[in-house]
Amino acid sequence: MKIAVFSANGRIGSRIVDEALSRGHEVSAVVRHPENYTKIHDHLRVAKADLFNSQDVESGAFDQDVVVCAYGPSGGAAISSLTELAVPLVNGVKQAGVKRLLIVGGAGSLEVAPGKQLVDQPGFPEAYKPAALAARDALKIYAQEKELDWTYVSPSAEIYPGDRTGKFRTGTNQLLTDADGKSHISMEDFAIAILDEIENPMHPKAQMTVGY
Repeated sequence: MKIAVFSANGRIGSRIVDEALSRGHEVSAVVRHPENYTKIHDHLRVAKADLFNSQDVESGAFDQDVVVCAYGPSGGAAISSLTELAVPLVNGVKQAGVKRLLIVGGAGSLEVAPGKQLVDQPGFPEAYKPAALAARDALKIYAQEKELDWTYVSPSAEIYPGDRTGKFRTGTNQLLTDADGKSHISMEDFAIAILDEIENPMHPKAQMTVGY
């Protein structure tokens, strides 16, 4: 497939690029500053785009089969950017004629019990709460989209650089925990789940999650 990965230079985006290339896909690494993107591969092209501009998104997504947005606020970017990019991202992907969109989301919107989301629970870290709430608001925007086959991919409560084991579970909108009650996933295994969903769609127009 032809897969465009926006924010391909981020910690999660870079792993999605690597996983896609390892499976033989043609990848477009879409970044704001391509001059700083150094990865080289025969099946990789680099494109410049600003996620907050629908025309740029259209250009980056043009002639692709799937778009993956791995954006996360960094370098002083406002937390509100998580919601602000949703509309130009959706519009740009549709303008490009691409039907499939996967968004790397947050874990805060996952349920720990029916009707009870993780971000609303006592003890949720205050430092992460603004981003979790913004990501939840962004999900509400994507959920209104009727034309695209979108999938909002939430990691477990903890996601970190680690091993590529290929041994994990996927779910829908409920937080996954292991036998010890810990909710976690490596970025490497998260990238596997993203590519699995691209190759074999199981969660169209829905939220999904990945965890051990």
